[in-house]
Order: sequence, then structure tokens, then C-alpha cells
Amino acid sequence: MLIAHLIHRLDIGGLEKVVANLVNHLPQNQFDHAVISLTEITAFQKQLHHPRVTFHALHKQRGQDPAVWWRYWKLLRQLKPDLVHACNLATLEAAIPTRLAGVKRFIHAEHGRDSHDPDGTKQKYLLLRHFLIPWVDGFVPVSRDLHDWMLHTVRIPADKIHPIVNGVQLPPLPKRSLETRRPFTVGHVGRHWPIKDPLNLIEAFFQLRRSFPDTPLRLIMVGDGPERPAIEARIARYHLDDSVELVGWQNDVQPFWTQFDLFVLPSKAEGTPLTILEAMGQALPVVATRVGGVGDLVVDGQTGRLVPPHDPLALADAIGDYLFDPVRCWVHGGAGRERVAELFSLERMIAAYQTLFLGGSVTNEQEF
Repeated sequence: MLIAHLIHRLDIGGLEKVVANLVNHLPQNQFDHAVISLTEITAFQKQLHHPRVTFHALHKQRGQDPAVWWRYWKLLRQLKPDLVHACNLATLEAAIPTRLAGVKRFIHAEHGRDSHDPDGTKQKYLLLRHFLIPWVDGFVPVSRDLHDWMLHTVRIPADKIHPIVNGVQLPPLPKRSLETRRPFTVGHVGRHWPIKDPLNLIEAFFQLRRSFPDTPLRLIMVGDGPERPAIEARIARYHLDDSVELVGWQNDVQPFWTQFDLFVLPSKAEGTPLTILEAMGQALPVVATRVGGVGDLVVDGQTGRLVPPHDPLALADAIGDYLFDPVRCWVHGGAGRERVAELFSLERMIAAYQTLFLGGSVTNEQEF
């Protein structure tokens, strides 16, 4: 089978890592792949290692660009894929030109709601999704929250919904000490986008510094994006330059995982964030906002702490629980790694997509 994976932009990110894992790990004797980006393809394509994968950028203009669907239709007529696997709202409109190009199956995956509609309640997007239901063969929510939203809010028929939770490959068990390290290092990996709320983390870290002025603390933020100038301005305002490091995007995050004592995700909305699963796989405790599918990953009080979104004081308080308790860090980190191994393995995710792509069904009982 030739699978065409349609995304908005092939760049560093959780959704893109899922596509890379599908290309790299689905059986090569069953699947070939074409990756189609509505906009651009970056150096991230080097992370996709299938010997027969091809890449296609459609160079969509900002805003409305109806001509992109003409270019997409012509490309499909050339590629003749057996299936299109499209991801997130920006690609949903492709359902119609996919059918018109003669492709027999269109699968649409939701890895998180659009940044302009974090609650999934904007009427124009709901109408678009509902209108396109007949054109889509299957919808893939990556969390229980997205599944319930599809079923009850978008009103997608239950037999068209195939939940597949994201999974990661467990790294070798890292060596972690029961001794308190100083400075205690809080880590974050993610895009600097408003929906990821990085300023929430800066505010929480500032509160920590005020509450524990004599405790050496450090914050390392791996990532980049449009919020970076605002982050830099907040760091300067709070005089945090000596303790906050913005290291930008990194092709290899592994050296940073080993520096972290705790991982924090401060988002306003999420699907099933790979960064949390990766942190748990590294045996790190996780403090995160209780949004989207995060509550399905982090068990409050067992593998980390969950706090409300938009609440830097609560976020600071949860981080503070770990500052002087290396045993809690060690126990919660170990429990998180065990949870990933049991429920969120890469092998489990790949098997579910393989079943779906070959025409089978994935049910709630398998994934939740």
C-alpha cells in the first residue's frame, strides 16, 4: 500500500514525530509512504528513514489559498495512493479533492484542536467538520477527551471513530540519584506558541524563585516559536537571566533530558503530548496542566502532579513539592516509566495504525 500522509508543515513537533514513527516503523513489506506538506518541508525530513518515502511541498500561501487544493489534486493523480492519512484541522478540507482524485480512503487524525479554537466550540469549525463527515472514512482521536468531543459535540458516528493514543519508544533506563541535585533543574520541551502557554511557566518559575530565594534553581526551555520575544521580555522583567536558559530547537534532546530533575508542561490545550510520554520514559516526574488527554497520561500523586491551566501559583506550588524531596522524584519518575511501558508503547501505537490502514477497526476498549 502507498500511504499519503498530509500535514500542514513538516517540521519539529509532536504530530510530525508521530508521522515519522509511522513511516519508520510500519512494516516495509506492506507500506510505502509519501509525505505531503501543504506549506513547506524542513530538515526534519531527515528523521524519516523509509527507503521509499517521497516528500512533496505544496507551498500554500498564508490565509486562504484555494489553488493549493488544485495542486494537491494533481499530485494525488500522479501518486495514486491507496489511502490518505491527514492530520489536524488544516488538512480536513482535503477530504473532497482526495475523493475527486480517485483515492478510495481518507483517514483524518486529530492530535489537538486548532490554536484559534482550543475548546473545540467555534461554530464555523464544527459546521465544517460535520459537513465533511460523509467524505471521511475514519476519524482518529489521540485522547479520550478528543474522542468524547468528536462523538458528542461534532456528532461523528461512533463506528467512524477509531481512537489511537500516541506512543513512544522507551530509551535505556537512565541513571538517577536519590540525592538532591543543585541547582534543581526544571525542564520544558515544546513549541513557544500561545496555546502551549510558556509564559505560564515563566510566571511559575518566578514565584518559585521568590518563595525559595536561597535554593539554587534552573529552568531549561527547549524549543522556539512566535512567543519567544514575549518570553525573553518576561525573563528580563523578572531578572531571571541567570537561571533561565532558552536553548532553541535541538535535533537531539537527549542531553537535556539527563539534566532535568522534573518536566513541566504548562499548556492551555493538548491532545496526547509526546513530550510528556518522552519525559515519563526518561523516569522523570511530570507537572502539567490538566487539559485534553494529559490526565490520561499523568496520574496525579503517583507519576507527577496535575494543576489547572492559566494558574502559575498552582503550577509553582506543584513544582515546589519536588524541590526538597528526591525520593518523591525517584518514585514518581519510576512509576511514570512503568506506565509508559505498559500503556503507551510505540509498538502498541504502530499496531493500531497498521490495523486501521489495512481496513480494520480500532475500538475504545483497545485504546482506553
